[in-house]
Amino acid sequence: MFIKKSILSLVLLLTCIMAAKAQVKIGFEVSFKEPQAHYAEVQMNISGLVKDYVDVKMPVWTPGSYLVREFEKSVEEFKATAGGKTVKVEKVRKNTWRIFSAKAANIKINYRVYAFEISVRTPFIDETHAFLSPTGIFMHPDGLIKSPSTVKIIPFNTWTKVSTGLEPVAGQQFTYKATDFDILYDSPIEVGNQDVFEFMAAGVRHEVAMYGGGNYDKEKLKVDMAKIVEEPTKVYGENPNKHYVFIVHNFLRGGGGLEHLNSTTLGATRNAYNTEAGYKGFLALVAHEYHHLWNVKRLRPVALGPFDYDNENYTTNLWIAEGFTSYYENKYMHRAGFVDANGFVSDLAGAVGTVLNIPGAKYQSAASSSYDAWIIGYRPNENSKNNSISYYSKGEVIGILMDLEIINATKGAKSLDDVMKAMYLQCKTLKRGYTDAEFKAMVEKVSGISFTNFWAKYVNGVDDAEYVKYFGYAGVDVTSENATPGKPVSGASGQLTNNGTIAVTSITRNSAAWAAGLNVNDEIISLDDVTVNDALTNIRLKSPMLSLEALPVVSKKNIGDVLKLKVKRDGLDKEISLTLKENPSVRLKATINENATPAQKAVFAKWSGK
Repeated sequence: MFIKKSILSLVLLLTCIMAAKAQVKIGFEVSFKEPQAHYAEVQMNISGLVKDYVDVKMPVWTPGSYLVREFEKSVEEFKATAGGKTVKVEKVRKNTWRIFSAKAANIKINYRVYAFEISVRTPFIDETHAFLSPTGIFMHPDGLIKSPSTVKIIPFNTWTKVSTGLEPVAGQQFTYKATDFDILYDSPIEVGNQDVFEFMAAGVRHEVAMYGGGNYDKEKLKVDMAKIVEEPTKVYGENPNKHYVFIVHNFLRGGGGLEHLNSTTLGATRNAYNTEAGYKGFLALVAHEYHHLWNVKRLRPVALGPFDYDNENYTTNLWIAEGFTSYYENKYMHRAGFVDANGFVSDLAGAVGTVLNIPGAKYQSAASSSYDAWIIGYRPNENSKNNSISYYSKGEVIGILMDLEIINATKGAKSLDDVMKAMYLQCKTLKRGYTDAEFKAMVEKVSGISFTNFWAKYVNGVDDAEYVKYFGYAGVDVTSENATPGKPVSGASGQLTNNGTIAVTSITRNSAAWAAGLNVNDEIISLDDVTVNDALTNIRLKSPMLSLEALPVVSKKNIGDVLKLKVKRDGLDKEISLTLKENPSVRLKATINENATPAQKAVFAKWSGK
């Protein structure tokens, strides 16, 4: 009887708690009094949360960009009223404000956010538009991350449009709803006069919101972006959205993207759409971010959701989340018809060559790169290329090798596509992310072979890719040659200064400069007694950044020759002698073998999806 009463009491308590949470209403109004000064005015209204005090918190990072960015640093003039009266506010943590509401049923919070960092992951506001990256704008009551909320946007008086993946509230202009804060934080909002057009693909309505102008052809983009959308939908067998939004920021020079649950933010170069490289580059970015609809947002490492918005969320599997997505953008570009077979294999061989040429690839594994994203990946320094490797780059290479291994082992019956689809369905069924062991187990189930050695070499190890072997499975011959045969290299790069010197910015591990003790921040005054200004005579540089090999005084030397430098270090003169070395970098060339065996052709057909 006691146990039954205890259980009944617990059920009643939980019921009361759930009912109390259900009565809580949270709403935001965002307006722009001074957009030219880069401010958003935010009003947060909370009702039904009857407590002595209420804590509200702002995320310190944004999912998809693995660095604690401290968004709370941009919050100003935080104040609150409870029951219509001004109440005490105390900041109790770097990203937490405590409102002493004295059990008032209604709380109104006002604060301003300064937004002047151009990126796909941070808010930006000026007189022309507002990009609201939500983790840098909104807050949530502590403990109520699963509560619904509404957002009302009040555009500046010259703005007329709002674009977002959030669901609109019927009958209320520019008002949207989110079922919980995970949804709100995953739904960027573009406000202004963006050029908006739509297309249908995979049964889904797609909206494209173009800010910043550009020489794009809307009708062409509708057709070509639709082709991209169809490809990953074929791989996974379903498209999880009814409405998807591309927010595209066109700048003088732009790039990058950030994935969201039913939208993405892309950076693009406004006048590059009419060039082959620029247009294909944009479509490849679309392919990359759209693939994240599945890989990362739904097919995800177990650590990436539910999110802890206060701290780092560590995982060793970003090489799958991002690296495989980089690989798949190549597959989709080929399958959609934008890159031919020769271009496809050349691009992938180039990806392998890129990793081979980064010294840090021999010191950091893909798993370690993933885990250390929070401290290294988004905070590169002058030595990063020497001791670390991007999980994008390393993961892409692992994806290439793994795909070919699976296809070869199954004689063309299965591929990495089957693994990705199976893992997507597993995550959907279990309603959680995967572990590294679960992903490996699925690879082995689909392929029918052990991947223990593969994991040891390429995921947790730092072995160079056996590209001849793996590409050979598909009848693709890959050869290697020195990137600059017979040419000496110093291993030092720098930037021209106004003083007519070269400020050293990078030293490559085990290079001539590395061995001789040339340092980053040294200022090179002369090379073999030739001043930098004289060494640059009759040379036209495209940028102030250059390697020493760009100077004839260096390039005319032979491997093994000595280069004498006069440098200034910390205000003191110093002489350094470099014995020039052969360039350790390689260039890979991929060629489809016309005499490939039927088995190799079967592998290639499955690999390319053609």
